[in-house]
Amino acid sequence: MCSSGKYLAFLSLLGSIVSDPGTTNRVVLLDTTTVLGELDWKTYPVNGWDAITEMDEQNRPIHTFQVCHVMEPNQNNWLRSGWIQRQAAQRVYVELRFTLRDCNSIPWVSGTCKETFNLFYLQTEEPLSAATRFRPTDYAKVDTIAADESFTQTDLGDRVLRLNTEVREVGPVTRRGFYLAFQDVGACIALVSVKVFYKRCPSTVRNLAVFPDTVPHTDSSSLVEVRGACVENAEERDTPKLYCGADGDWLVPLGRCVCSIGHAEMDGDCRACKPGSFKAYSGNTECSKCPSHSSSHDQAATICHCDKGFYRAIKDSSTVACTRPPSAPRNLVSLINDTALFLQWTPPIDTGGREDITYNVLCQRCDGRDGDSGVTQCEPCEPDLRFIPRPLSLTATSVAILDFATHVNYTFHVEAANGVSGLGVSPRSLANVTVNTNQAGPALVGVVRKDWASQNSIALSWPEAEKLPSEIVDYEVKYFEKEQEQLSYSSTRTKNPSVVVTGLRPSTVYVFHVRVRTAAGYTAYSPNYEFATAAEDPDISDQGQVLVVVTASVGGFSLLVILTLFLLITGRCQGYIKARMKSEEKRRTRFRAGHVPFSGIKTYVDPDTYEDPTQAVEEFAKEIDPSYICIERVIGAGEFGEVCSGRLHIPGRMDIAVAIKTLKGGYVEQQRRDFLREASIMGQFDNPNIIRLEGVVTRSRPVMIVVEYMENGALDSFLRARDGQFTVLQLVGMMRGIAVGMTYLSDMGYIHRDLAARNILVDENLVCKVSDFGMSRVLEDDTEAAYTATGGKIPIRWTAPEAIAYGKFSSVSDVWSYGIVMWEVMSYGERPYWEMSNQDVILSIDEGYRLPAPMGCPVTLHQLMLHCWQKESNQRPRFNTVLSFLDKLIINPSSLLTLVNDLQSYPDSPDDMPDYPLFISIGDWLDSIKMSQYKNNFLAAGYTTLDSISTMSLDDIRRIGICLIGHQRRILSSIQSLRLQLHHIQQSGFQV
Repeated sequence: MCSSGKYLAFLSLLGSIVSDPGTTNRVVLLDTTTVLGELDWKTYPVNGWDAITEMDEQNRPIHTFQVCHVMEPNQNNWLRSGWIQRQAAQRVYVELRFTLRDCNSIPWVSGTCKETFNLFYLQTEEPLSAATRFRPTDYAKVDTIAADESFTQTDLGDRVLRLNTEVREVGPVTRRGFYLAFQDVGACIALVSVKVFYKRCPSTVRNLAVFPDTVPHTDSSSLVEVRGACVENAEERDTPKLYCGADGDWLVPLGRCVCSIGHAEMDGDCRACKPGSFKAYSGNTECSKCPSHSSSHDQAATICHCDKGFYRAIKDSSTVACTRPPSAPRNLVSLINDTALFLQWTPPIDTGGREDITYNVLCQRCDGRDGDSGVTQCEPCEPDLRFIPRPLSLTATSVAILDFATHVNYTFHVEAANGVSGLGVSPRSLANVTVNTNQAGPALVGVVRKDWASQNSIALSWPEAEKLPSEIVDYEVKYFEKEQEQLSYSSTRTKNPSVVVTGLRPSTVYVFHVRVRTAAGYTAYSPNYEFATAAEDPDISDQGQVLVVVTASVGGFSLLVILTLFLLITGRCQGYIKARMKSEEKRRTRFRAGHVPFSGIKTYVDPDTYEDPTQAVEEFAKEIDPSYICIERVIGAGEFGEVCSGRLHIPGRMDIAVAIKTLKGGYVEQQRRDFLREASIMGQFDNPNIIRLEGVVTRSRPVMIVVEYMENGALDSFLRARDGQFTVLQLVGMMRGIAVGMTYLSDMGYIHRDLAARNILVDENLVCKVSDFGMSRVLEDDTEAAYTATGGKIPIRWTAPEAIAYGKFSSVSDVWSYGIVMWEVMSYGERPYWEMSNQDVILSIDEGYRLPAPMGCPVTLHQLMLHCWQKESNQRPRFNTVLSFLDKLIINPSSLLTLVNDLQSYPDSPDDMPDYPLFISIGDWLDSIKMSQYKNNFLAAGYTTLDSISTMSLDDIRRIGICLIGHQRRILSSIQSLRLQLHHIQQSGFQV
């Protein structure tokens, strides 16, 4: 029998455990442990459940309900709560704490005792009136509640507490409130506490944006997008967003706010800059101290104003120090050297705090004094004065001055200037020097006259120069054809004031000017004078023409002989040089990047071979500080969580666009390892046609994999959206990029297993990159080794027959998949085998069926597809062979002109194709038979295509210089075989 007294004594043990501080993402609608008054719950029938209230150790009431009518059969006791308002809840949760007695510990009740009770609820818009009759059929059942642990009579004596906690979800709730009801069907139970709550994402501040309380959707799989509002004195940089999850957790922060100008971030707020500091640009940077010679007196300053006498240039940033104009140049001196005047100075002592110092040279000519005032009269210098390199904006501290007048006083002002010189008056920036030119060079010559002229000569004369400081050395006469605009000129010297200029053309106008040279130097040139030669005599002209023709003939013949000898010599030298260069290139490629001498190419390491897979991640993937990652938007959902796009900013590097894979919360350790496994695979690859891993985030939540962002997405959807928009050559370029990536993987001993257009990503420059390494496996050192699948889904339409039948994957099974990718590219993303079922695809391939050429597909490309789809794996080409073939197609685009649709007949199966080699040049053919040393022999004899050599005989081979009998026989045998193959190819309509 169940003793009520002992049961109540047991309940007295519960006072210290019913309190619950709760969590921030819960809103409690009812908690019986916090109700100070009566609960006013109803029981049906009245003598079913008993309401018991006791006080705990802190003198707080404990409201409990018990029922224990286990001796009487057919119990149906109901307990109904008061009306509970749902507030903003869409789903509510009921947390029950109770004790339940083990029926086996109660004698003589085996048929009537139960160990469960039921939970029901009823939604209403208003509380039910006291007169409303209780009808159990109005209530909807939530669940049957059973205890994880039950107590016995012994437990009561030992005062051992066995308290159960169960939580059930109720809803969705749509009306203003609801009732809870508890049905007892014959258990010995005490309901200790009832808590009703709903979950919400609590208000928070993230990235300087405030997000309000948000209730999740009733659909637990969907997220609620919430837009945040920037805190005070902040502004949006990117729209701030958070996503509220079903458990009341904020997920996937996007966008951000930044502090406005004059404010800086501090403790999650944007606070005004203090006096003496400023912030000129919005962003999450700190306030800066005012630069030198500037100050701010108010809070939230956006600029520090310059002190008196200091300035900023128009192009200066508001963050730089204020400066002032420089002081005057120092130590200004002049030096006359013959006809040149030099000014030199040293930089000013005070540069004004700037480095953009320039100098301006201003000139005045002061020839005499005003008779009335006695003041020296000055005027600007003559415009003919020449400054070398220039008079203004000099960066050097010297200048040369030419073409000045003699016996003149010049005053030169040298001004130092910087970027703020025009903003303030600065007389201190000038330095002056006065120069007298009495000891300068000679004066100009007088007027130049033409004394006579012939067809090829002109005689000139001029008066001697006067006022010479020293003896004349000679005269220089410079001349050129007027029509040539001084593009080329000649000069001659004479010691006398006359000259006969010879070697001129008849009937041509020439321009002359003369200058004098003395011991003091040169004068400036005289003005230009134009004189013409006499007209040509016709008789003399005819004789001259005959002479010219004869001379040209003899000269041309001599030149031809010389060129012939030169070409013979250089031809042999070039051939020798090319041979040496090619030999050297072959030697270098044995040790090209990515290869390891003596041990071959670097191989891939399977992360599964590590005892601790996290070691593989640490070894092959770089850890990124999560603060460097800015998530901008959600672009999809992956197997492990969301996929986002954003920016990666690593200090010292330019921002780059990235894709971010995130691991959703609540993961177990195995899921984390599986998620990071792909990163430890990608981190081993370095190829422009393999998706690049930027790094991982493993030391904080969420765990992330960061890869380069591919703007155009997956290749199949990219092509479907642009049907017919690319040339065949562009499509071949895409195939080549994929082949480059797969050649790299194959060389590393790596099998992809899931090569398909959906797993090829395309960037903004149409570069295709291999991605998705979730199904990949390592290939052993043996190139014929294969991986045997142990389970999992196989993409039938892209998988080789041996991989489907026996689960054997190898590099050549990837070649089969590559052929399907080629077909997808040429068909602009069509589904391989269309609507055929997977079983039909398997049977059709086994019977020899292969995909026909897409519309507009060149013969050579479908031919390559059929080679990739050979049933025997050892007959398929390797990836390096495929890549070489595509390169030859790109070099020779005419081979892409013949389309399959244009032919009368074309084989649909690899079994119907002739066995001819995949080459299109003489060089390839000779390489295949190891006779590459004779390439120049064939090319020099005019054999440039396979058709041209197919008719060669033994005599033809000897004639082009192949003397060794063994080599003759090998080449002739290969030509005969090639002749048969070409015959089959031409019959099938192929072009080589």
